[in-house]
Amino acid sequence: MIFADSGYKGLPGGLVWRCFHWLLWVAQPDEGSSGFDPLPKRWVIERTFGWFGGYRRLIRDYEHLPEMSEAMVRAAMIRLMIRRVI
Repeated sequence: MIFADSGYKGLPGGLVWRCFHWLLWVAQPDEGSSGFDPLPKRWVIERTFGWFGGYRRLIRDYEHLPEMSEAMVRAAMIRLMIRRVI
C-alpha cells in the first residue's frame, strides 16, 4: 500500500494497481474541517521524510541515475530499521 498526500490526487489508482499491484491511499481532509486537523497516515509520510534529512545524500538530489537515488533511499531505510531492531 502506498500512502500519498493530496498532491497525488490526480494519479489514477487503477493504473498503479494494474502496473505494480500496489494500492494507492490518498490522505485528504474531511469535509467541513476548519483550521489545522492532522490527516490520518500523513504523519507517517512526513516522519519518513524527516528521517531522510539525517542523511546528507538524501537532502538534495545529487544522483544522476534514478536507480542510484532509489538505492540510497533503500540503504537509509535499512539502516533506520536495523537501529530500531537492535
